[in-house]
Amino acid sequence: MDRVVQIQLGEYRPVGLFDINSIEVSRGDIVIVEVERGSEFGRVVSVTAGGCKSKADAILGKILRKATEGDQKQIENNRMKAQDALNSCVRKISERELDMQIIKAEYTFDSSKIIFSFTSDGRVDFRNLVKDLAKIFRVRIELKQIGVRDKAKIVGGYGVCGRELCCSSYMKGFHALSIKMAKEQGLPLNPSRISGVCGRIKCCMAYEFSVYKEYAKALPHVGDKLSVGEESGKVVIVNILKKYVNVDLGEGRIVKVQCDTQSPRIVESAAVATKSKDMDDSDHLHEMEDH
Repeated sequence: MDRVVQIQLGEYRPVGLFDINSIEVSRGDIVIVEVERGSEFGRVVSVTAGGCKSKADAILGKILRKATEGDQKQIENNRMKAQDALNSCVRKISERELDMQIIKAEYTFDSSKIIFSFTSDGRVDFRNLVKDLAKIFRVRIELKQIGVRDKAKIVGGYGVCGRELCCSSYMKGFHALSIKMAKEQGLPLNPSRISGVCGRIKCCMAYEFSVYKEYAKALPHVGDKLSVGEESGKVVIVNILKKYVNVDLGEGRIVKVQCDTQSPRIVESAAVATKSKDMDDSDHLHEMEDH
């Protein structure tokens, strides 16, 4: 089988498979590729063995060459032209009073097409806008509606962790996320705590999900009854990573029970007996945030 590599077309478009075409490339190289209706530039994000080639139609094209100095100048020139195109598009949207926000304009490498990415709360009839733009630029026009996660990837920014957004720094694509991931990790189901800057569930919810899920198998769940010595109580807090639970024995008595041994043992008794559950929950949230 032919060797293929993963290449991200343009600056923000999806990653696809391309035939390496006997050209030696490394991760991070800027290359010029042949596609169905012209040529594009892209960045090699990973070198993949031919085993990834499962279907012929999975290969989007082939590498023509590594980008030369002249190619790099053309890419930069296209970036400047794209800014003018974006400004023109914004003006036309305003004139036609369309409910859409242009996020990014990008020329293909051969300047045969301009791709406009936009967001909108609903469907938009932009047929007349396409005609307006085609008359101005005399190239093919593509308007692509994107979601809020794609917008965050293009615009970029920093998360509450203080690091550059995962989606705009290294992620090849978006993975499926669900509220179940936060539940399984014992995180508070507060939108402000589990949502990223895009307003959706943080991508990092998926990173350690499998580990939390595996650890949780050996631990009781919130609401379960647990025997502690000669008494029993209800589990009110579960710390999955540290493998302990807080058990409410009634009458304001809450004990911390270590669960990583064959038999649960108390590691902290009711010195916090009069401590309210809300305060204990607050401590738990801080512990989870540290992780």
